[in-house]
Amino acid sequence: MSDIIHLLPDSIANQIAAGEVIQRPASVVKELVENAVDAGAGHIQVNIKDAGRTLVQVIDDGKGMSETDARMAFERHATSKISTADDLFSLHTMGFRGEALASIVAVSQVELRTRLKGAELGTHLVFSGSELESVEPDACTEGSIFSVKNLFFNVPARRKFLKSNETEFRNIINEFERIALVNSQVALSLYHNDTEIFNLPESGLRQRIVNVYGKTLNQKLLSVDAQSSLVTISGFVGRPDSAKKRGALQYFFVNGRFMKHPYFHKAVMQAYEQLIPAGEQPNYFIYFTLDPATIDVNIHPTKTEIKFENEQPIWQILMAATREALAKSSAIPTIDFDVEDAIDIPVYNPVKEAAPYKAPRVQVNSGYNPFETSSYKKPEFDWSKLYNDFEGDRNAIRQGAELTESFLAPDISEPTIEADEVAVQDTSGSLFNDVSNPCYQYKGKYIITSLKSGLALIDQHRAHVRILFDQYITNIRQQRGASQQVLFPEIVEFTASEATVLPTLLEDMRFIGFDLTNLGNNSYAINGLPAGVENLDPVSLIRNMVDRVIDTGCEVHEEICDSLALSLAKAAAIRPGKILSGEEMDNLLASLFSCQESNLTPDGKTIISKLTDEELEKRFK
Repeated sequence: MSDIIHLLPDSIANQIAAGEVIQRPASVVKELVENAVDAGAGHIQVNIKDAGRTLVQVIDDGKGMSETDARMAFERHATSKISTADDLFSLHTMGFRGEALASIVAVSQVELRTRLKGAELGTHLVFSGSELESVEPDACTEGSIFSVKNLFFNVPARRKFLKSNETEFRNIINEFERIALVNSQVALSLYHNDTEIFNLPESGLRQRIVNVYGKTLNQKLLSVDAQSSLVTISGFVGRPDSAKKRGALQYFFVNGRFMKHPYFHKAVMQAYEQLIPAGEQPNYFIYFTLDPATIDVNIHPTKTEIKFENEQPIWQILMAATREALAKSSAIPTIDFDVEDAIDIPVYNPVKEAAPYKAPRVQVNSGYNPFETSSYKKPEFDWSKLYNDFEGDRNAIRQGAELTESFLAPDISEPTIEADEVAVQDTSGSLFNDVSNPCYQYKGKYIITSLKSGLALIDQHRAHVRILFDQYITNIRQQRGASQQVLFPEIVEFTASEATVLPTLLEDMRFIGFDLTNLGNNSYAINGLPAGVENLDPVSLIRNMVDRVIDTGCEVHEEICDSLALSLAKAAAIRPGKILSGEEMDNLLASLFSCQESNLTPDGKTIISKLTDEELEKRFK
């Protein structure tokens, strides 16, 4: 039997290795820009075409390379960053493995123009799928120009699994922002299809954050600063009132490198305990500086997962530093006694001679008896009214709050709700069509009605979410939707990453009632809103809808429509605790039962809980 094990050719081995390092166009941007930073560049320009499919070009004014170094840089495990194993524990550069360029050139067509500072001529290299096609002298500027064309041209399967241009470009922006946030001393610019996306001058850290995410963020940042023998922590955290459920800006950096660290995230969240509502997330930009020997960066191809030698002490320092920042801003209540410039308040001195004390004189009418006046009446209450027409008069039952609760509470488990026990007032108007079965509201959240074989408890908020969701989806599919024009249009500003998804959403948002006008610079004017959302903040509403689409990673048009409709339905639906009239409850149920799916919300939550006659009989045995 012949031998079957053999070595793979370098070209195939490089393609396999590239699968770990180069996952999408954003990976190319990350590796090339980090190389430019390591080369000491003061200005870096990134040019993108077709979300990186056609071109990723990085231009820098760094050190540049000689011809020999330029050719060697594309070999596997060729690097200038380390030379011994001990160097892995004293890293001060972004790259060190020597895999990035070899991986990039294995799956694309690459051109490099580079020139050493002080050299008369530079070098022009052309690669195609790891093959060096030409090397020529070139009269280029000092620094380097990397041009990566036709990514995955020789790996069709990888190219086929790339996402839409909007998603891929959003990933490029995310990588660009991470590098920009930690290198404020470098001027950075980003262009997509010849359109300027970012133009960030050299600045301080706070100004860089504001330049990336907008001026409105500046007033919401609190400075964090802590120093110890283990670590130095600096950066900013957001004010509690800037926390939000989706789209929070959360960044950790260690020694100039972006990282993901769920354990340290819990430390920040611990500091915000009881300051932000459950489910909301604060913004933070936190920078760790510590001895490179106490961390291990080399555990993941993307280098975003880092191990810390002193993880628990750093956790405590981080939480304390965050709490201190919040306390200084008065986000955490404190008692502060300021004795300087205090008002001189007179104080009683018992030593001084006081005037003789005189008891006050009180006049009393001895003939007055309050219990003999005609104005007092013994309280009367006709308890028999509670039992009259118990089955037929639902209004009397709705007002008999305590009786209804005592009848149902022992048998039906309900969560604690801060609302009235039962509905005691009616609201004017009608929502939907009428139904014949009587229904009652319980704790301002549930509607109770009878079935042929028992009782049904309906969550009124979830029921309304289902009804509105179906209406919005119908409007989108039929391409019709009424919009109520606003008298004073508000402006909503997006980050560059959020703005990439807007073009794919505008038409569907118009069909459900939104009228937005693009003002440029990632800003939109809100000219019209759907009916039923008049009491909501339109800016927050639209931002939440966009953030939900981004968070869910929707690519298919139907999924995007579902995400938009669900976000709007949840925002516009009646809230728990809302008192409904009998007619409104009847009509809400009529609309719910006319839905194709009435038992579950669009995101799979239970709307109706049923209690059968058999279960009721068992409870009373």
